[in-house]
Amino acid sequence: MPADGEGTDEPHDAGGEDGDGRDEPSPEANTVLMLPDELRAALEDPMGPVYTDSDRLRGELGSPVVAVGDVVTRHLTDAGARPDLAVVDWVTEREPLPAAERPEIEGYDTRIDVTNPAAALTGDLLAALREGVERSESTVIVVDGEEDLAAVPALVVAPAGASVVYGQPGEGMVHVQVDDAVDERARGLLARMDGSHDQAWSALSVGPRD
Repeated sequence: MPADGEGTDEPHDAGGEDGDGRDEPSPEANTVLMLPDELRAALEDPMGPVYTDSDRLRGELGSPVVAVGDVVTRHLTDAGARPDLAVVDWVTEREPLPAAERPEIEGYDTRIDVTNPAAALTGDLLAALREGVERSESTVIVVDGEEDLAAVPALVVAPAGASVVYGQPGEGMVHVQVDDAVDERARGLLARMDGSHDQAWSALSVGPRD
């Protein structure tokens, strides 16, 4: 997936109305996984080294680069390392992000709009992550709601050697380079969440490790 594109396609909306004008099911109806309280502590530990210097991080990135979060996406873009796949929601640490602090997304080839509640993963977001990684052009996923858990499934669908970068509140940017151990850990975290794991694996087009 090239980092630069000629423009942004018309948004591909994974929700909205169906063909006869009726409203689609609510985000909760599309939720396939939910974060249980007992798993929150496990997700608070960074899954890779934490960086505060975007230029230093740029020199460590693999390919493709997947960024989860508005601030991370903006820092990488400003450092000249615009992500191949970015996931944004215009929110940082539960607060709306001022327009002036939002990352520039106009240059992405494809935009996918999804709805996703906090502390949950919808089938639409999971499918969008898979689609974004599989595309040969740059993609931005714009989430109505929150993308707070998106880094975990991103680690599952990203290929070996890819870099997944997400924000660690109050600390910096976590850089995780995907390998078999990372993939296994991420799948294990998804397997410990509540909900329909079969639907989650299907949306991601992967299966749980034996």
